Amino acid sequence: MAKLLKRILVAEDEPDISKIADLSLTHLGGYSTHVCEDGEQAIAAAAHFKPDLIILDVMMPNLDGPETLKALRKIPETADVPVVFLTARIQPDEIDMYRELGVLNVIGKPFDAVELPKMIDEIWENHAA
Repeated sequence: MAKLLKRILVAEDEPDISKIADLSLTHLGGYSTHVCEDGEQAIAAAAHFKPDLIILDVMMPNLDGPETLKALRKIPETADVPVVFLTARIQPDEIDMYRELGVLNVIGKPFDAVELPKMIDEIWENHAA
């Protein structure tokens, strides 16, 4: 039986986007979320929060999404946690590069706040299948 998706860690440095994502995922999706401003905060919070899924902005200060992903893969508690990238950089070659890093999927910015939980549900169901 597939694991239920309940806890989502979101790392996004743009306050408006992180707020919209948080509200969308908690109020519309019913998820428990933990929002971080950057990759370093995500790494620090991930093992304690124990997310089922991690959403990383690709372009963040200090540690970007790909660097954060690499660091999370080295931590036993987060080594196997599925990751989705959130980015405005969604050219086909960029998406291919992200997938080569091992992300489940890529959500383009701007995203529809009403549709975000549905997109996450679909990504999770495809992953579990």
